[in-house]
Amino acid sequence: MRTVELVCSPGLDAAIRTTWARLAAAGLPSLARNIHPTNRPHLTLAAVDEFPSGVERRLGDLFDAALPLPVTLDRVVVLDGSAPLVWLVRPTPALTALHAAAVWDVLDRADGHRPWHAPGAWVPHLSLALRFRDADVRMARAVTGGQRPTGAFEGARSYNGEDRTVTTLR
Repeated sequence: MRTVELVCSPGLDAAIRTTWARLAAAGLPSLARNIHPTNRPHLTLAAVDEFPSGVERRLGDLFDAALPLPVTLDRVVVLDGSAPLVWLVRPTPALTALHAAAVWDVLDRADGHRPWHAPGAWVPHLSLALRFRDADVRMARAVTGGQRPTGAFEGARSYNGEDRTVTTLR
């Protein structure tokens, strides 16, 4: 699997990592416990089985033109009832256009598109924890303190699930 991800500005990255640490300190599930060197706050735009030839260059050109992209985080929720705890990203017209028109157009010939990333189904978010229960969301919201961090998506990368490496796209 190959992903297309946006990475956060230093201030937004720090805010997410601080939240990861607070969740862990409160005894809740948290991505702070994932010590793999590729683990960092990011927004996944798409995931496919493999990139067709030339896609990385085309994505790099696209992101050079579109980034940085301002972002404001919204509510903390659990997706699907017993799954990731996430901080929703307020979708802006620029982010929606980047996702739907640009990234999906570049990946139109790729196999294995994940349906939850498709335009219209995609829920833009930054993950805070995996395998989280709805029952703990009230405590998680208390830990996050009701903040609505702002920042920007300043870079882009691709994660390769086969060898667990990342490639910088911008």
